[in-house]
Amino acid sequence: MKSEGWIDVQIWTAVDTAELLGMLADPVIQGGWEENGVVHLYWPNPQWSMEARARLNSILQGLDPDASTESDIRVEELSDQDWNRQWAQSVGPIRIGRRIVIRPSWEPVALQAQDIEIVLDQKQAFGTGHHATTRMLVEWHGNLVHGGESVLDVGAGSGILAMVALRLGAASALGVECDPVAVDCARDYATENGFGDNLEFRCGTLEEADRQGQLRPDLVLANLDRQTLLLVCDELARYVSHGARLLLSGILNEQEQEIVEAFSKAGAMLSQRREQEGWLALELLMAESCEGVS
Repeated sequence: MKSEGWIDVQIWTAVDTAELLGMLADPVIQGGWEENGVVHLYWPNPQWSMEARARLNSILQGLDPDASTESDIRVEELSDQDWNRQWAQSVGPIRIGRRIVIRPSWEPVALQAQDIEIVLDQKQAFGTGHHATTRMLVEWHGNLVHGGESVLDVGAGSGILAMVALRLGAASALGVECDPVAVDCARDYATENGFGDNLEFRCGTLEEADRQGQLRPDLVLANLDRQTLLLVCDELARYVSHGARLLLSGILNEQEQEIVEAFSKAGAMLSQRREQEGWLALELLMAESCEGVS
């Protein structure tokens, strides 16, 4: 699939980038960071519209009533090449938890004895570990993978969650992703990081990837937006009913109750929660496994 380019929305504001992204809660935004007092947000060109701009203006006005939002916003069209260059320049190495290092190839990091690393040269911003939603799951499932597990990553993006799981000792990982561009990137990343047949990526929906309902993962990871989580709630809960641990992310604070209630009705009960920058990650288990958990 060929991209139609990108929109770089440049905002002169003191508003925190993570807070703004959280308020927008727009899954099509493919990256955001602040540089010298300017927040950059990136939309795929076809998804940028007058409605998107009006919503951005409204949210900015709510966060900073004194701001003159129209005069503080500049919109610039970018080619894929220009977007990739700007995004790559914004992203450096990060350490998540005690052991996990994610870095671009041009920035080597001195690793400690127990460290594992994933090298990602950002071809597209599909889950690089820098956003809180990805970061929480990377750190959390690092505490759950002890060796030999099978992992299912739904909404795999760059494949970072599946790759980290394998580095930690999982036996196999399957990433499912609807966006063919992201799937191509994930497969490239897997090759560049030396993974083999134990890592697979399938393009399509979860229903298409597991038509016969035969997958029996030990750990399921789903970093998705609210609407998609509700849409695939029953399918994800089915894995929990077979004994899998389910970690969800991509959830804003105010969406927690709705998500928890939907999954509870499907038989997956809240066990633990984590929070970063206004985003939540939730662990769900079979109802009988959660007795006594508040």
